Amino acid sequence: MAAAGKKMYEVFVSKVPWTLATKEVKEYFGQFGQVKRCLMPFDKDTGFHRGFCWIGYSTEEGLQNALQKEPHVIEGSKLLVQRNRKASFGRKLGKEEEES
Repeated sequence: MAAAGKKMYEVFVSKVPWTLATKEVKEYFGQFGQVKRCLMPFDKDTGFHRGFCWIGYSTEEGLQNALQKEPHVIEGSKLLVQRNRKASFGRKLGKEEEES
């Protein structure tokens, strides 16, 4: 199999409970494949994340594994997971966004 290179396979996750941190989301989605990035925007006024994030996998297999599992439930909340339709990691991060 050829090296994955710099290509990233992304899912968009919404309905993320405000009690979850970036680390916890990244750990949860890591069960489906190697997570290269987890981008969770934060509200600069409240300090809380905005309830959605992008997960970038190093392989398409990780992305497909995440999309095939239903439902995704963390802390009793059902997350909505979709294939990302827009490039999110190519843009510059603002101060209110956290990347890991």
